[in-house]
Amino acid sequence: MAIIDDPERLRDLIGEPNQAVALKMRDHLNARAIDFIGRSPLAFLATADAHGQPTVSPKGDGPGFVRVADANTLLMPERKGNRLIVSLQNVLANPEIGFIFLVPPTGETLRVHGRAELVDDPDLCERFTERGQRALLVMRVRVTQVYFHCAKAFLRSRAWHPETWPTPVPVSFGAEIAEAGGLAPAEVKGFDQAVAGRYQTDL
Repeated sequence: MAIIDDPERLRDLIGEPNQAVALKMRDHLNARAIDFIGRSPLAFLATADAHGQPTVSPKGDGPGFVRVADANTLLMPERKGNRLIVSLQNVLANPEIGFIFLVPPTGETLRVHGRAELVDDPDLCERFTERGQRALLVMRVRVTQVYFHCAKAFLRSRAWHPETWPTPVPVSFGAEIAEAGGLAPAEVKGFDQAVAGRYQTDL
């Protein structure tokens, strides 16, 4: 197996980008990017800790749940989750973050990079009230780079074509925890039922 460890070898294999591609990259949100974010119900947030260990977390709510404060600033509410706070702790250690915004069934996505900070402001959190619950905190992102990504991944995967969707994969958090010794086998079903209940009542 030939390991690629040289940038020139990598470029030889992949080729040079079209010169026009660089022109789509901006340091602010233009009108098209703002409109796309306003329509997006789902985004993926990438962060890394102080040692460079990355993680990617899905974030979602009603369309436009991430709000545009101005052409250089995004605001994203933090909602209830698993309380591991991996992404949030990463932001404290390393504020450089990245988003991919999706608008189903659009093939193109929007990539936004920036520097994040966590804001605990009661009035601001109140502005992000949904389903009767205010945001736990708000992530404010100072935008440094924005560009639209082409649709080839979605065209190849046909991810937005329902006729290609497989049967939903059952995921048992109870089984995952039991495998690590945290639950007895007899407790798995009850644990999973509790998770399903929270999906209905605790968003």
